Amino acid sequence: MFRDVSSCNTYNYGDALYWDARYVEEGGSFDWYQRYSSLRPFVRNYISTSSRVLMVGCGNAVMSEDMVADGYEDVMNVDISSVAIDMMKRKYEHIPQLKYMQMDVRDMSVFPDESFEGVIDKGTLDSLMCGNDAPISAAQMLGEVSRLLKPGGIYLLQITYGDPTVRMPHLIRPVYNWKVNLYIIPRPGFQRPEGCSSSIKSYLEPIPITEKGLLPAEFVLEDPDCHFIYVCKKDDMELSSATTYGLTVDLLQ
Repeated sequence: MFRDVSSCNTYNYGDALYWDARYVEEGGSFDWYQRYSSLRPFVRNYISTSSRVLMVGCGNAVMSEDMVADGYEDVMNVDISSVAIDMMKRKYEHIPQLKYMQMDVRDMSVFPDESFEGVIDKGTLDSLMCGNDAPISAAQMLGEVSRLLKPGGIYLLQITYGDPTVRMPHLIRPVYNWKVNLYIIPRPGFQRPEGCSSSIKSYLEPIPITEKGLLPAEFVLEDPDCHFIYVCKKDDMELSSATTYGLTVDLLQ
């Protein structure tokens, strides 16, 4: 159920061995989808610079470095690849605001509950959705994200190719107790057709969605290969452990 194959290929993006081999081969730095300059308005709007931030699936991207340069004071970066983490530790050992730990986002039990005000995900959920047992992996990761967020905290799912039909079923589960806003931005290099009246301002406004969390039937994507941003805010109200258990049983059936 809810496995997104729209941007998948034959690689197992949920496998540490795949990523270790890739980082050994490529080296250097690489930012998936968008650079921080494009995402900055969303990050700054929802996550304060004094927040303790968790970057899930950091890889070898420079986004965390850019955030620190922009004033963020505490960014914990985790990734399943020990190769990437070792490389980034060496690269940023002189920047105390950046910390790195090798970790599977499906099990981040090293961190206590409610450890972070913000969690940022740029392509990691997409990777899990292309792997084996995608619904289970997604539920495990999102459950950990919810556990680690403080009440009122923000999970910034940016960027993803997953449109609301394949992402919202995972994000609106009652166990997470998240209020979700949707934004859509064009891919880098996209050129608007002549005469189009859209503006940068429109990208910074949430997209109206239906009660089921979907785009209205009349909505037309300006860029067919656009990127989706989901801003999930954790409510203060806690749900019972029985609800959590019921969700787990339901997923495993």
